[in-house]
Amino acid sequence: QVQMAESGGGLVQAGGSLRLSCEAFGGTFKNYAVGWFRQAPGKEREFVATIRWSGTITDYADSVKGRFTISRDDDKNMVYLQMNSLKPEDTAVYYCAARPYATATQAGAYDYWGLGTQVTVSA
Repeated sequence: QVQMAESGGGLVQAGGSLRLSCEAFGGTFKNYAVGWFRQAPGKEREFVATIRWSGTITDYADSVKGRFTISRDDDKNMVYLQMNSLKPEDTAVYYCAARPYATATQAGAYDYWGLGTQVTVSA
């Protein structure tokens, strides 16, 4: 059983940056792919980024490509989401999730989820 916990959210002005952190507890973390998803009020949860268990493969939603970077530090059981050039439309609760080995862009493919961290980008 893997437990996930996000941190690093907050309020930032448009054009600013934030780094979200996701810490995993339990399991063999290095064997899991991790994804970041977000959910804005009244909208469905959407894929943001994912990183393979080896860290060699990453994938991003078109809306964040070139602005967000996902990375991992397996020694610390951590995954990060560096978010630059933030826009008001990036405002959402951000969740990290884990699944064995391979990346996926569908939320339903992930087994373990954190409780989320709020990101608010003001215009």
